[in-house]
Amino acid sequence: MARAKATGGRRVVKAKGARQLAHAPKGYEPRPAFIDYKDVAGLKRFVTSQGKLMSRKRTGLSAAAQRALAVAVKRARFMALLPYVGE
Repeated sequence: MARAKATGGRRVVKAKGARQLAHAPKGYEPRPAFIDYKDVAGLKRFVTSQGKLMSRKRTGLSAAAQRALAVAVKRARFMALLPYVGE
């Protein structure tokens, strides 16, 4: 089981392998995962040229981070920051 450590009021869980958020300190992933929908450049890395979300296998994110990514991309699309289809 992963060891938990409290830092700054957040509970962080030690990540396994390459599955971690880009903005998290090395080896740790904040819980719950939060990805900012206004970071369009960061979101474009996880969207294919057709406008589809990449799979967890390709992104290397945890399940919680992948769900947060999906919500962030959907919000960015709704706010017209990202297109619904490829360019």
